This record gives sequence, C-alpha cells and structure tokens, in this order.
Amino acid sequence: MFKRRVDADWYLSQYPDVANSGISAEEHYKVFGKAEGRLPRPPRTTPPSKLEILLVALSSAPRFYGGILPATRFLLGNLKHHGIQGFKGVLAEIYYRSRPNQINVDYSSWIALGELNAADYSAAKRRLEGLALQPCISFVLPTYNSSIPWLKEAIDSLKAQPYQNWELCIADDASTHREVRDFLAQQQSQDSRIKVVFREKNGHISESSNSAAEIASGDWIALFDHDDLLHPFALYWILQAINNNPDAQLIYSDEDKIDEQGNRHSPYFKPDWNYDLFLSQNCFSHLGLIRRSLFEKIHGFRKGYEGSQDHDLILRAIELVEPTQIIHIPKVLYHWRVHADSTAKSTDSKPYAAIAGEKAIQDHLLRINAKAQVSFEGYGYRVKYKLPDNPPLVSLIIPTRNGLQLIRQCIDSIQQKTTYPNYEIIVVDNGSDDPEALTYFDTLKNTPRFKVIRDNRPFNYSQLNNLAVKHSDGEIIGLINNDVEVIRPEWLNEMVVHALRPGVGAVGAKLLFPDERLQHGGVVLGIGGVANHAHLFIRGTHHGYFARASVTQQFSAVTAACLVIRKAIYQEVDGLDEQNLAVAFNDVDFCIRVTNKGYRNIWTPYALLYHHESATRGADIAPEKRERFVREVEYMMSTWKKELANDPFYNPNLNLNFPDFSLHSPPRLGKWELSVSPQTQDAG
Repeated sequence: MFKRRVDADWYLSQYPDVANSGISAEEHYKVFGKAEGRLPRPPRTTPPSKLEILLVALSSAPRFYGGILPATRFLLGNLKHHGIQGFKGVLAEIYYRSRPNQINVDYSSWIALGELNAADYSAAKRRLEGLALQPCISFVLPTYNSSIPWLKEAIDSLKAQPYQNWELCIADDASTHREVRDFLAQQQSQDSRIKVVFREKNGHISESSNSAAEIASGDWIALFDHDDLLHPFALYWILQAINNNPDAQLIYSDEDKIDEQGNRHSPYFKPDWNYDLFLSQNCFSHLGLIRRSLFEKIHGFRKGYEGSQDHDLILRAIELVEPTQIIHIPKVLYHWRVHADSTAKSTDSKPYAAIAGEKAIQDHLLRINAKAQVSFEGYGYRVKYKLPDNPPLVSLIIPTRNGLQLIRQCIDSIQQKTTYPNYEIIVVDNGSDDPEALTYFDTLKNTPRFKVIRDNRPFNYSQLNNLAVKHSDGEIIGLINNDVEVIRPEWLNEMVVHALRPGVGAVGAKLLFPDERLQHGGVVLGIGGVANHAHLFIRGTHHGYFARASVTQQFSAVTAACLVIRKAIYQEVDGLDEQNLAVAFNDVDFCIRVTNKGYRNIWTPYALLYHHESATRGADIAPEKRERFVREVEYMMSTWKKELANDPFYNPNLNLNFPDFSLHSPPRLGKWELSVSPQTQDAG
C-alpha cells in the first residue's frame, strides 16, 4: 500500500554512491534512501518559471516600496543603472521576499548534500568503535492495534542503525487485533534485544509506556512511536552527543515528517535548549532521550496527561537538571508519520492533547512557584504571568531630535493606551531646533511623570540612553524609539512581568510596520553577517516557522526600539557601548553581554506595537555615516565572531542570507559536523 516504485536506472545514475555500494536500487531505497530523503524516481516539481518570478515580483513590489509609483521608479532606476542582469536579480529578491517562511530549497536535494548516507555507513561504524562511552539505549515503544506494515518499518529502522547496543522495549496495551500480538511475539523470538510485555488491560499510552520502561535495562530511554521512523544514522549522532557531553541528562534532535508514500517534508530545525519556547510548545520530542536514572527518579509517565505525556515528563525532568545538561543535536533523526489520525498531521485530531498540555505546564509552574496561568492558543501555549500587587516604577526612555509628529504620536499612544499603572517618561532631546518641537518639550517638563533632558552632542544612541538611565528613578528601564506606537494596551504589563522573572535579562516586543508586516520578531545572530530580525516582512498575523512568530521564547538578542530590562542588570553590563557602537548593533552587543552574565533574553508576541523604523534619523547613506557603519560592523564581527557563527536560538541548518527560517543552501553544517566554525561562516 505504501510502497513507491523505484526507477532503478535513474536511481543508480542519480546516486553514484549507491551504484558503487553494490546494493540494489530497490533495497537501498527501502533501507536507507527513503529515510535519507532520496527520490525513487525523477521529481515532478520544478523551480518557479521566469514568468512566475516576473509576475509575482511586479505585483509585490508596491508593497515593499511604498506604492505603485515609488516601486516603478525604483525598478526602472535599477534597470537603468544595473542593466538586465541587475534587474533580474532584484526581481528574484522581491519574489522570495514575497514568500517568506516557504522553504524554496528543494528538501530532497538539500538532504543529499547535508546528511550522512549509505556510503558513510562503514565510516560511521568505525568512528563509533573509537568512542569511549558505549551505553545501551532502550527504546520505549507502546503499541495498540498498530498497523503491522508501519510497525515493521519502525522496528527495521532501528535494526538498520550502525550502532547496535540497543534494546527495544515494547508494551502492547491489550490489542484486540490478534495479528498484532502474533507479530510482536515473532519479533521477540527473532531478536534477543526486542522485549515485549503484553498488558492484560488497556491503560492508554502513559501506563503502556511505563510498562515498556519497566523492562528497560539501558542507560538511556528513547521515546519511539509505533508508526514513526528513525533516521538511519540516529544512533550514530546520539552516541556522539553522549560522548561529547558525558554529563548530559536529556538529549533531543531535529525532526521532519514523512507521508504515506515515503516523502520526507516539513523539517523542524530547532534551537538549542530554549526553556520559554518549551513552555510554548513541546519542541523536545522527537527524537527525545532521558537518562533512565532520571526517568525512574521522576517515576516515569503520569496517567491523566495522555496526549501530552511526553511534555509533562520532560517538564518534571528539567526541574532536576541544569540547562547545560540538556543537549540538542542539530540533525534530523526522527521522521513523524503523517496519516489521518496522527498528531504529526495536525493538532485537531487530538484536542485532548492541548488540554493535557495546559495541565502539564500549569503543574510545572505551580511546582516552581511561578504565579501564572496557561492557555492553549491554537498554535501554542501562552503563559500569562501575574504582575506583583505593587508594580515597580518603569522608566521609559525616548531619545529624539525634532520629529514632533512622531514623538507626539508615540507619547500619546503610551498615555492613552497603556494599562500599566506605574511609569515615568524620560525624553532625551538630542539638539532639536524645531520651534514647535521645543515648545512641546517645554510643555512635557511641567507634566507629571515626565522628565526632559537636553543633550547637544553629536548623535550617539548608546550615549543618550546611558545618560537617561542615570537620571531615571525606575527599578525597570524601558528603551523606546520615538517612532513606535502602542497597539495592545497590555504591552508594558507583558514586558515587565517577564523582566521580573528570575534569570530573565532583556525583554523584546513584537513590532509591526504600519502596513501590518512584521518588523521585529526577535533577533537572529549571523544573518547578513551580523544580525537581523527573525521572520522579517511576514504578515503580522502569520505564525511563522513552527509558530515561532507567535509564541514567547528566548532569543540571543532583541531590538532596543522597544526593550525592557531591570536597571540593575543594565548597570551590571555597563549599559550600551558608547565608544564602539554609537548607532548600529548596540542592542545586539548589549544583549550578548547580558547573556554572558547568565541571563535569558526573552521575546514576547503579546507586547504589540507599530514601529515607523528610523524615521527621524534617515538611512546611513552619507559617506561619514557609511564609514561609521562599516566600523561598527567590523567591531561586531571581530568581537563576537564565535557567537555570530552559531546562534543557539536559531539552527546551523537554517538560512543566514535572509531571516525567513528557510534552509541554507548549500548546507552550512558539514554532514559529519554538529556546529559551524567561524572560519566556515566566513567562507559561506
């Protein structure tokens, strides 16, 4: 039913390593090729045609360049100055910008370049033999009236691993289909590493999984569903992770989905451990492993959390380990089977899972004494923390030069819409000479909650904010650009509750352009060389890559256009860098230094504002501005070279040319590597 015809001649000519291996095309595809994402016959899909690129780009250009006339002037000017090749290039750029978050790189082709394959099997076995730690991995697999073809494929994907020190612990949850029990008994009789317990009474997945775990004897427990597949090199990478991190307690990998015809798709390339993202979604499973000693310490799975039993298990586990003991493998090691009843297809097939997830997260918050409520939003969970009874004073700092219309719009929106009760506004006037603006500032001086500071020195964003912090009275500092405008009244409540959480450093907001596209969804290091905003230009209502544009999570940095942080932390890292980063990237540098002090930088989509980006400062096109910008870029790339090469909250497999979470092509991560070196980054 699920077999795909293999075009043997095409397959062997397309993949010379298979032809040289001596394995038949059919056998190779069955054992290795399907999981590696190889095609069994020539693909039917084609890249966009020139006509499609032209039509889409022309229709999208007005959106990006402020209307039909400005877009027309821009395109004609580009054609005049850069010729037909330059014109084609800008059309292609507009085309792909109009389709953010769509993986334009063919995934099958990318897999062939970026993953280990059958030709590497012997080398992988040799490498494994040289590892000091050779633990037994116990795969826990509950079954109930399983599809025998899928179950057999799952078991075969384990048997085909280059590392053979494993055991498969199966608990059949009183299947009513006799053929399932017969099949499992047969598998157990054929391989001593396969253990089966037949439950007499159906207890659902939590109890069944515990029954399977009770017969486990390995050092690690791996969670495995009966209808899914392991990547052929899953255990190779797991052993590498264990040997590289002998103190590890939890390990998880990237994953993708596989359809009923064997096509791999929808890869989820995850960040390294991201606690706040884990509260928003279960980004741990799959493939997830837990030390058996830890599993037993927390008494395994809990009945009553079916559908989110994995999420509940790991929430209890992380309370007993250090974040450094949670290891992420940036390789796809697990393939979710997509079929009519699987949770891989959608969350709609198991609404009870969302209810169980809310309960699991709420329990966790109660155990750690966090005052918060959890709700499932359809695309992920929201944790809404409670403000203290006496909210601390927040000092909102707004540097400006003239720009009366913008700053008045900014301040009016704060005063009229903000529900947070306790704040002051400090306006830093950087040499304004517009009489109307000066009159407005004089009015503010005599208004409760306001301070106005005059600074006539040349524009230095870092210096202006540092000066204002010294004049602030608040326990919390809010850096605010003069061109932001409040949308959601609870924006400041949301940012402050995160800033007050233990271990949290800078907190960033979700910022939209006036046309409702996303301007700031967190900052990703390394994009374009230094950094750029995640999910830039997508629709503000679009959930983004695996909902990461719509859920609270940790990022390496957030923009200072709207940034909230405790004053004590601001002072601990000596504020923004006035000497080296007067204008650009000072917020990125600041956030990296906050991280290096042990704090987490958080981005929340529930603080929502408009950002009329850099409207009063203009573009960096004057020669002296361009020279300054180049110096600031060089400073960042020399100071934070290692950090820019591997943003832990992105993924080394994702695009560094544009922040759309698409695949980087060719792959940045070597097929034998788990991280990108700064030298590789420079070469890319």
